[in-house]
Amino acid sequence: MRTKRMATIFVAPNPGLKPTKLESQNFGVVKEEIEGLIKVYKDGYVERPEIVPCVSSALPPELGVISRDIVIDKSINIWARFYVPTTSQQKVLGNYKLPLLVYFHGGGFCVGSAAWSCYHEFLAKLAAKSSCLIMSVNYRLAPENPLPAAYEDGFKALSWLKQTALSVNNNNNYSHHQWWTQHCDFERIVLAGDSAGANIAYNVAARLCLEMKSLRPLLVKGLVLLQPFFGGETRTGSEKYSMVQPQPPRSSALSLAASDTYWRLALPAGANRDHPWCKPLGKVMVVEKEKGGVGIGVGVPMLVCVSEMDILRDRNLEFCSEMGKAGRHVEFEVYRGVGHAFQVLSKSQISQTRCYEMVGRIKNFVSRC
Repeated sequence: MRTKRMATIFVAPNPGLKPTKLESQNFGVVKEEIEGLIKVYKDGYVERPEIVPCVSSALPPELGVISRDIVIDKSINIWARFYVPTTSQQKVLGNYKLPLLVYFHGGGFCVGSAAWSCYHEFLAKLAAKSSCLIMSVNYRLAPENPLPAAYEDGFKALSWLKQTALSVNNNNNYSHHQWWTQHCDFERIVLAGDSAGANIAYNVAARLCLEMKSLRPLLVKGLVLLQPFFGGETRTGSEKYSMVQPQPPRSSALSLAASDTYWRLALPAGANRDHPWCKPLGKVMVVEKEKGGVGIGVGVPMLVCVSEMDILRDRNLEFCSEMGKAGRHVEFEVYRGVGHAFQVLSKSQISQTRCYEMVGRIKNFVSRC
């Protein structure tokens, strides 16, 4: 199957290069489409309009955060944008090592980038306010790379972190990374993400249950899931409610139709929304101690941020309830009056207020990890 991204942004393997636009052409019958976001043709071509601009890692000096892009795997275009708080925050903290938040962006597994302006602004603000380092991972997208490609990229990012940590510990020549490694506590890693990115963080953590020892000296201490993108064939109350509305609330970025389309494009051929990658409650993780696993609910706390106006609200709350019943440490917060991905896609006054509250909640959680 031929696959290309047309009328979209192509992020080169070297994130320092400027992205280029590819000219749009007509490839015939459209197989799947989410208006304004993605169009998949029957012959395999994919269009992604530039709905959100991609920006460089530059930040205003007054923010007190340094950001740079680093290539993780050039062959498959996996790279990460790092955010390191400096100036006033670092002067107060002295030589104290900071936790590292490994973040995965949202976009239904099919759109989005670590270079999107909305994520750049949000994560820079989060790094400054939360006094933590952030590694924002740019992973491969579906349908060209269906699941589990994004999960594999997440684990590859952690494996790269492991090698970096080992080199630092062994005093190898890693001076080109010293600008961030000298501030990083590799034993305080928190996996995080919003929407599909939260799904990636959770499923990468699920794999780590059996492979935690293989990532030493890294230690994953927590999960931060913002409006996690989960699903299922049976509709929840908030999903059913959205079906009787003429259109999704203006405050929410995700409709039920778009959600279903994302899952059709991202899941393996023949799978439906009851697949455990989509519906994790259908497959409870059991980790035997003799295998060296670390149960997510036993040793790793989890923070789940839910939006009141989101179609995923009830599914997110059900997830929290079931994780709690399974003995896992789960904290959650419901943000009133806002919808899916409000913290990155909405500029309304209430969204800005709730975003400020969310950043404070994440800061508090990470400080206890």
